[in-house]
Amino acid sequence: MYPDEFDYHEATTVEEAIDLLAGHAMEETELLAGGHSLLPAMKTGLSSPDVLIDIGEVDALHGIGVDGDTLVIGAMNRYSDLLDSEDARDHAPALTAAVERVGDRQVRNRGTIGGNLAHADPASDLPGAALASDATLIVQGPDGERTIPADEFYYGMYATDLDPAEILTRIEIPSAADAVGTYAKKPSPSSGYAMVGVAALLTVEDGTVESARLGANGAMDHGVRLEQVEEALIGKSLDEETIATAAEYATDDLETALMMDDLQASGEFRARLLAVYTERALEAAVDRAAAPAAAD
Repeated sequence: MYPDEFDYHEATTVEEAIDLLAGHAMEETELLAGGHSLLPAMKTGLSSPDVLIDIGEVDALHGIGVDGDTLVIGAMNRYSDLLDSEDARDHAPALTAAVERVGDRQVRNRGTIGGNLAHADPASDLPGAALASDATLIVQGPDGERTIPADEFYYGMYATDLDPAEILTRIEIPSAADAVGTYAKKPSPSSGYAMVGVAALLTVEDGTVESARLGANGAMDHGVRLEQVEEALIGKSLDEETIATAAEYATDDLETALMMDDLQASGEFRARLLAVYTERALEAAVDRAAAPAAAD
């Protein structure tokens, strides 16, 4: 199928993109990043923007680096850029683990980190990892920059705290160089998206969990923290019994009646999947925590 006609603009700076958004505020306008969600939606008629603003060549939106104890990721970095970055692997292991499970090589070579987070598809792989990583999203609009903690960014299906006049410019993640990060998901057999995905970021000292953050996607209509699981882990030995017990708390803070319910899985089934994949993410953390010791 072919999309409806639209006007196309290519921005070269963040400020130019913001001006274009303001200039077309009365029209249906979309930002074009990697295009993996937007372009199929346009071809099938699910989205018919009047204006496309391409931000792919905005230099300020690219780059990955460490600033002090913070990993800074430009919003237009592709998934493959993140996987090629030693800084990202060292400082954001949970996010890197989730990116490894995104789509296939072709998707990872075109899709962008910022596009994924801003699109807020409940079945995409990064919202849970952003929550587990304690990410902060930096957005810029006509009134300047503002910061949004990942915990406050998502609030519904395709719904975020990002204003239509704003652009997500970068993602900042506190260094987790001493932590282990994992991501476990049950992929949809039809699309590869997450029916349920769980990201975990743990600091383990002498077998005891000192800190824990877990985030999930696919279960609810937006990414969610699994705080009851975190509390059940901290101060405990990361053994089979602790993991199994903690995983059973996965749905405790969630309205199970509001869990995603579609042709692929009922809400009840997703609730069970959430516990199972929480356990698998934690089991993977045990393996990763043991790997450096084995190497030594």
